[in-house]
Amino acid sequence: MTLDAVRAYARATLTRVGLAPAHVAAVAETIVAGERDGCGAHGLYRLLVAAYSVGCRVVVPDAVPVLDRRAGGVVRVDGRGGFAQLAFDTGRDALVDAARANGIAALAITNVVHFAALWPEVEALVERGLVALAVTANHAWVAPAGGTQPVFGTNPIAFGWPRAGGVPFVFDFATSAVARGEIELHRRAGSAIPADWGHTPDGSDTTDPAAVLAGAMRTFGGHKGSALALMVELLAGPLIGDLTSAESIAWDAGRKGSPLGGELIIALDPAGFLGDAAAEQMARAESVFAAIEGQGARVSGARRHALRPVSERDGVWVSRALLDDIDRTMGDVA
Repeated sequence: MTLDAVRAYARATLTRVGLAPAHVAAVAETIVAGERDGCGAHGLYRLLVAAYSVGCRVVVPDAVPVLDRRAGGVVRVDGRGGFAQLAFDTGRDALVDAARANGIAALAITNVVHFAALWPEVEALVERGLVALAVTANHAWVAPAGGTQPVFGTNPIAFGWPRAGGVPFVFDFATSAVARGEIELHRRAGSAIPADWGHTPDGSDTTDPAAVLAGAMRTFGGHKGSALALMVELLAGPLIGDLTSAESIAWDAGRKGSPLGGELIIALDPAGFLGDAAAEQMARAESVFAAIEGQGARVSGARRHALRPVSERDGVWVSRALLDDIDRTMGDVA
């Protein structure tokens, strides 16, 4: 499929399930970005997740986000129960303006349903020349290191750094051992997963993806990933007045929809920190990238950026079985 075809299909599908036009446009672009960058778990597959959340009334399909420009460098957006993408679009310019004025600013997005990666939002700020950090919690699916019962969400962290004349440095990873969507893709394919990805409901090790989805996932890096997951839980929960992962899954009440909660995005303006020396100091940072790339190592996010021109030129391969599954699910929801 060409990327235009992916976009048209995503928009038509989201419209079919009753999502309002503004949400359709914002959500579809996230899905296109996932396919374009070779991130299948965040591409068209996510239409199944979005449609289900609309169908089980986890998400408010016509929610209108409300922007609140706080004093200083704090911007808030109440998503009113809608998808996070439109809430971010609503607050992005205010966040950029606040970062330019103060050197550093924060956007607290609350009361939103989040089902996608964070890197599209981080990249939207990096494109403006800002350094950005984003975190969000979700449903309690992940056990802390040393435990076997869910407490954390997959709790991703995304960071972006602008690079003059080159692709930006952007990473986005879950604090769990793997993204939940990746486990779901293994379940759909009937394939086993590594034994260190999660636990069965009784706490045993397993290579069965369905057992992990019913039980608990593990953090990456043991106690280090666990500490980062807890940090995200606090920043994207109590700090901005929103739900923890345990509260989100309790609110879901067995509907198995996407998580309801918040997202914290911090934007930093190099010029605000460095003044006229910003360009010189940003250029100094390139020596770090050169030291990595010069020995053949890969900078995180480089694979996605390398795929973009290929996808834009040649299109992307999409599973016919997935499209059939989406169409069948849409019929049930609509």
